[in-house]
Amino acid sequence: MTFPPIDSYVFLSDTHTTALVGPDGAVEWFCVPHAEGDAVLARLLDREVGGAFALSVAGCPTPSRRYHPETLVLENRWETPDGTAVGDDLLAVRPGDAAQPIRAEHVLLRRVRAETGAVRVRAELTPRPGYGAEPVGWERRDGGWQAGDTPLRLATDLPVSLTGGTLVAEGELSAGQSARLLLGYAGTAPDLAEADRLCERTRATWQEWAARSDYTGFAAETVGRSALVLRGLSYDETGALLAAPTTSLPEEIGGTRNWDYRYTWHRDAALLLLALFRLGHAEEGRRYMQFLLSLCAHQHPLAPLVGIHGHTTEKQELPHLSGYAGSKPVRVGNQAVEQTQFDTYGHILDAAMTYQQLTGELTGAQWALLRRHVDTMAHRWDEPDHGPWEIRGPRRHYVNSKVMTWVCLDRGARLAELLADRTAPTERWRRIRDALHAEILDRGYDERVGAFVMAYDSTELDASVLRIPLVGFLPGDDPRVVATIDRIRDDLSIAPALIRRYRADDGLPGEEGAFLLCCFEMVSALVLAGRRAEARDMFDRLVGHAGPLGLHPEERGPDGGALGNHPQAFTHLALIEAALNLDAAGDRDAPRGGAERESPGSDAPTGRRR
Repeated sequence: MTFPPIDSYVFLSDTHTTALVGPDGAVEWFCVPHAEGDAVLARLLDREVGGAFALSVAGCPTPSRRYHPETLVLENRWETPDGTAVGDDLLAVRPGDAAQPIRAEHVLLRRVRAETGAVRVRAELTPRPGYGAEPVGWERRDGGWQAGDTPLRLATDLPVSLTGGTLVAEGELSAGQSARLLLGYAGTAPDLAEADRLCERTRATWQEWAARSDYTGFAAETVGRSALVLRGLSYDETGALLAAPTTSLPEEIGGTRNWDYRYTWHRDAALLLLALFRLGHAEEGRRYMQFLLSLCAHQHPLAPLVGIHGHTTEKQELPHLSGYAGSKPVRVGNQAVEQTQFDTYGHILDAAMTYQQLTGELTGAQWALLRRHVDTMAHRWDEPDHGPWEIRGPRRHYVNSKVMTWVCLDRGARLAELLADRTAPTERWRRIRDALHAEILDRGYDERVGAFVMAYDSTELDASVLRIPLVGFLPGDDPRVVATIDRIRDDLSIAPALIRRYRADDGLPGEEGAFLLCCFEMVSALVLAGRRAEARDMFDRLVGHAGPLGLHPEERGPDGGALGNHPQAFTHLALIEAALNLDAAGDRDAPRGGAERESPGSDAPTGRRR
């Protein structure tokens, strides 16, 4: 069996766990008891032992697919010589409350209805716990089927037979007849009679959530789809954001650049808060800020990433899996948690600043937690770190890390004033901030290269410095920013609109593709440089790669093929930021509600973060 393209997989979520559905209608990725848990269906990473929940209609090997508008409910359509059928795939949800605005029903639901003629439906469910390591046996229980010692329970109105560890459900449907399969993953038997109501309530819940946004500006439909993806990647119990729902989808096909991204990276923080509030989802924005503040209370120093429950899992490799298209090893856990990444502090303080400007709700106790981390960077600002890209090797003075340290000190000083904290050492923070600003301009910009570089005393380019104008470190039309934009486009591009994050030796074999976060940040940088037409062209090219489902992975190759984990939160976050910047550029006088940025050493805002 061959592997489908990475971005041909459709993303489902109930905000507690996630699933990916392949183009042939098989669920090939499904983790229990939550998104960071055991993949009981993992054919995505091994066609032989991974386990899958296949669903097919005879005579049509590949259905046409789309999301129901403004939902994470997948609609399938099968056209056969004998008839047509439509179906829905979803992880069921219902409206919640302030604590959990969307509630998971803990059921993966698959429904097929014959529209015309007669169709033959077949489902095959082969769970393999332990990421494919362990087969299961089935037994009848309470009118349904129990998968061994797992929490999986299946209910269906199709006739069932067993072939080893595979449960087969199949039958013929005439026009107007339906078949339903409900896979519960919380240890309780799903109610087959509730299938239709679960489906309709799930669609309504997602549509009601999407309707809360009042954004009607540039690329509104694309922005809305990205917002739904981000909501699906947000964990219901804590508000944490998964970087992606998958592990070990390769950055290089057949290579070893395979990582577990089922964690929260703090560098997504400010972008997520801005997106949620700007698009009308303040409730989720508040939940995510509370999650960040809880980490600030319990972590010192800050780790660059955490699990969705606020901790990380043990790192291991899974040698029994062959990996996507032979890309090994398959990894669980992420070693980056052990690195020192000073940009983490800047992203969290930037998020706190955005939150305070938009809500005014930070308390004195919460500020005390944040203030401790500003003090940390006031003491450690001149130290090297591992940088934002988790490069193997010695610590260096990475320019991105220095810029985000500047952000930490800048936002800390401004927050102290907003919160009337007269005991905070704001003058000291400002002195260090301004000294760091001067140092970055002196050592981070290389006149011979004609660009900001990856690290002090290097000549290597790094697309992460595109954030320099986006965080207000320099104006977007500063000649050094403009020169950096042009050098990155000239030297890091691998195809139109596709740029790598760097070409430096990162201690790993092989090479990765274009990094989509940086591609969309290039769009924003072009807008702030006053080059809107170029930005619009680049945005359209990038969005065009995603196809009708609107899902973006971490990276793309020169041919536009998807690479890396999928769908990727920071790609969708940067897409939203770029769209909002393009929207604002088309109507500069309209208030946008973004966080004001100030120039170094000044209290006057110089621009908007849109």
